[in-house]
Amino acid sequence: MATILLTGASGFVGRQIAKALYRQGHGLKMVLRPGGLVRSGFSADGVNVVETTDLFAEDSDWWARHLEGVDCVIHSAWYVEPGKYLDSPANIDCAIGTLAMADAAIRAGVRHFIGIGTCFEYRLPNAEITAQSELGPVTLYAAAKLALYQMLDRRFAGSGVIFTWARLFYLFGEGEHPARLFPTLHRKLSAGEPMLLSSGDKIRDFLDVAIAGELIATLAQTGQAGVANICSGRPVTIRDIALEIADIHGRRDLLEFGTATVHPRDPAAVAGQSNVLPAK
Repeated sequence: MATILLTGASGFVGRQIAKALYRQGHGLKMVLRPGGLVRSGFSADGVNVVETTDLFAEDSDWWARHLEGVDCVIHSAWYVEPGKYLDSPANIDCAIGTLAMADAAIRAGVRHFIGIGTCFEYRLPNAEITAQSELGPVTLYAAAKLALYQMLDRRFAGSGVIFTWARLFYLFGEGEHPARLFPTLHRKLSAGEPMLLSSGDKIRDFLDVAIAGELIATLAQTGQAGVANICSGRPVTIRDIALEIADIHGRRDLLEFGTATVHPRDPAAVAGQSNVLPAK
């Protein structure tokens, strides 16, 4: 099994990646903020922990020391504060900090570097997104992710490092922020409260975050290079999802379609085609 350095292991997606890697028997090294180990759900006995107050502020020499003996990097840390991250200049800091890590990975002889991107790097709307689909980000978050992907792709070219860029679609599940669609639906319907929704005709690709973690861990196992869409491949409407959840609670009567304001940048369709190769 490989020795894998994981950033963002205390986050929504990172926790699931860590669980999948641990189940697969890999040696885990986590870069976390102080106290992050508790949030990750792991104990000090199970992983090697490196603490830093800001991993994006660390230079290449710092990273080179901590990447010594590491086979693969999975970099899932990023600035994602709800309500702020889409247009925050912190996205630029994250991209610049990642470049220092990438330089150190080459110096340290890391074999495989997996970065985490977003479906919003693609030009939208698109209900049949492949890894080769046209690109066209409209937020600073997505633009920073795409710019980082392109820089890393060129930086790792000819270096001997396998480079994978995992683009995440709409994830739900354990640890999800309570203000997002799925937990809000469950909370309101279970409490007998009405749920205000758009018309519900927008198409999305939803995937359980636990499955996303498994897919990203599989990338480390197979060494698949290039862009990988982390998605279900099952386009559904918001209406259909809302009705499925309402049926769990037996409260379709509480769904009020066409009553919520739609954000002007909210695309009509975002759905992908998964290209993650199965583990051998």
